[in-house]
Amino acid sequence: MEYQCNVTDLPAIVREQQLLHAGDRVILSGTVYTSRDAAHKRLTAAMKEQGTAGLPFPLQDAVIYYAGPTAAPPGRPIGACGPTTSGRMDPYAPMLLDAGLIAMIGKGERSQAVCDAIERNHAVYFCA
Repeated sequence: MEYQCNVTDLPAIVREQQLLHAGDRVILSGTVYTSRDAAHKRLTAAMKEQGTAGLPFPLQDAVIYYAGPTAAPPGRPIGACGPTTSGRMDPYAPMLLDAGLIAMIGKGERSQAVCDAIERNHAVYFCA
């Protein structure tokens, strides 16, 4: 049976893990940051030097969408964005999850290290 839920308080839903199951369709509401491998590399480098205080946004209960943007049309800051392959972020994701990242949105399989970090931190990986 397929279940669909609207999520306005993702941290509460994730912590109440019985409410989410593989295959559920979820509609998120709230702040979702976009980041790819180069940004993940910069985020983890900043964390190694300054901890989370050196980050441009708080990681606690944050959601990151692994987005691949297209070229911006004239007069627009960015083009369309679609999900990008999550595996490129795998070297960096465990550190971000351990620092409070609660969910990631992307496509493709994750490494065992990321799966372990998701489980350890009670986080979620949404497949787009």
